[in-house]
Amino acid sequence: MFLSVFDIFKVGIGPSSSHTMGPMVAAARFLDHLRAQPFQLAGVQAALHGSLAFTGVGHATDRAVILGLAGFQPDSFDAAKAEAALAQIAQDHVVQPDGLGPLRFHPKEDLIFDYGPALPGHANGLILRGTDAQGDVITEVIYYSTGGGFVVTEAELANPPKQDRATPVPFPFQSAAEMLTMAADSGRSIAQMKRANELAHRTATAVDDGLARIWAVMQACIQRGLTTEGILPGGLHVRRRAKAIHDALAAERGMNMVAPHVINDVISTFAMAVNEENAAGGQVVTAPTNGAAGVIPATLRYWLDYVPSATPARVPEFLLTAAAVGGLIKVNASISGAECGCQAEVGSAAAMAAAGLAAVMNGTPEQIENAAEIALEHHLGMTCDPVKGLVQVPCIERNGLGAIKAVSAASLALRGDGAHLVPLDAAIETMRQTGADMSDKYKETALGGLAVNVPNC
Repeated sequence: MFLSVFDIFKVGIGPSSSHTMGPMVAAARFLDHLRAQPFQLAGVQAALHGSLAFTGVGHATDRAVILGLAGFQPDSFDAAKAEAALAQIAQDHVVQPDGLGPLRFHPKEDLIFDYGPALPGHANGLILRGTDAQGDVITEVIYYSTGGGFVVTEAELANPPKQDRATPVPFPFQSAAEMLTMAADSGRSIAQMKRANELAHRTATAVDDGLARIWAVMQACIQRGLTTEGILPGGLHVRRRAKAIHDALAAERGMNMVAPHVINDVISTFAMAVNEENAAGGQVVTAPTNGAAGVIPATLRYWLDYVPSATPARVPEFLLTAAAVGGLIKVNASISGAECGCQAEVGSAAAMAAAGLAAVMNGTPEQIENAAEIALEHHLGMTCDPVKGLVQVPCIERNGLGAIKAVSAASLALRGDGAHLVPLDAAIETMRQTGADMSDKYKETALGGLAVNVPNC
């Protein structure tokens, strides 16, 4: 299955791609479903299941569903308009999406958190319903938010849409082994193959402009995080730290006897800046998820600011290479914390970042694959146990450490010739198996780990 770089990297809003963006996208799709119905609708209802129920409030899933039913979408989100709409809906108990007219929706009655067993298709499930004038359900659709803002219906999950054969891609690799074979046979880099695949679906200008926008949003997010102070929302009273650390690092610049390991603080601060913005509900890029959004921009920013040979002209090469690896992980395992734990989020992001960094530091395809494998291997088994269900603790710091691991993995791989014992495909499959074996307590439900051993107030 072809996954575009723009499927892996999507502009959206915090704090979660699977719990905020995905439900909002699902609601938008449901509105399209309602517009296609021949009968008159009078109201809408929603039921959250599995992880969406257990950590929905902390991840702003309730707000996302309400706003999605009101017609808001992640890529064009306007925070001021959203707040006004939420206040109006709370007062009037009505949503008014375009093309459907007023629909009855009482947030306290029509949005249900179902804490029973998860729906069978995925840990992140929601049911959206349309009702008639008597309040009877006349249509419903089950949606699954599968991580990274990806959404499928129950029917699509059972029968995935086949690849459009009218636009086949020139390098249809489905595994890292196939990717390396195609690179060797074609003499192309991973980024060149990925770009060729993109060009089968969109123009060169669209690819270039899209990648430029992705990096621009990432940079803006870092900058906001580095210049904003205060307490993050949600009740944990977590203080933003990126600005203070960044200011201290700037004051130390040029001083004698600064320890070499301080560069790790620089990398971490870039990542924390992004994830503090994400926790505050700001605009971020899924990379591949919101919960792991800081790893890739932090690694890129480190490379541009601190590696002498770095040039902005090669940022697209980094992103295309990272997306190629992210696509392999998404198709063959998961990028969902609710499905496989944080190994699937920060672990996947670190693998993608390591691959991108190795690429722009002139690594061979074999060294790039090795870098991704090292980064993913050393996140295997990582749980997703957010305190109070918020994407704050341990998520913000975890992105910083994920970026450090990505840089270390790329550096280590570049010291070798690409030959190594554990292939990336084996690491991806191991991550999938580990996630399947992992207790649900440690998969974004806030029912185990740090979530129950750290006071929530």
